[in-house]
Amino acid sequence: MKTDPFDHAALTFPALARDGGEPVFRVPWEAQAFALALALHERGEFSWTEWSEALSEAIAEAGRHGEADTGEHYYRHWLRALERIAARKGLVTESLLRQRRDEWEAAARRTPHGQPIQL
Repeated sequence: MKTDPFDHAALTFPALARDGGEPVFRVPWEAQAFALALALHERGEFSWTEWSEALSEAIAEAGRHGEADTGEHYYRHWLRALERIAARKGLVTESLLRQRRDEWEAAARRTPHGQPIQL
């Protein structure tokens, strides 16, 4: 019997916000980053231990830069960890990550306030 990946993630990462046992995301990109990490894990690209270490590293780095650990930026840390582990595993190059960040920033600048950002 296959287990629900969120159940496993919730046990591994108890800080995940939940409502009735389901994940809670403030904006769509958080859900997408969460789903991508689960999908890559299910594909065998990294273990939960590797993921946990990458996420802990991202959170600790933010703390060293003076960010309070309020949970408000949890998915920023999640995304940072995802980018780093994907690059370390050779799933994406640093130059492609940089290109996508630049494209996202340009799209965000040209998008009217309150509208979805289109890449």
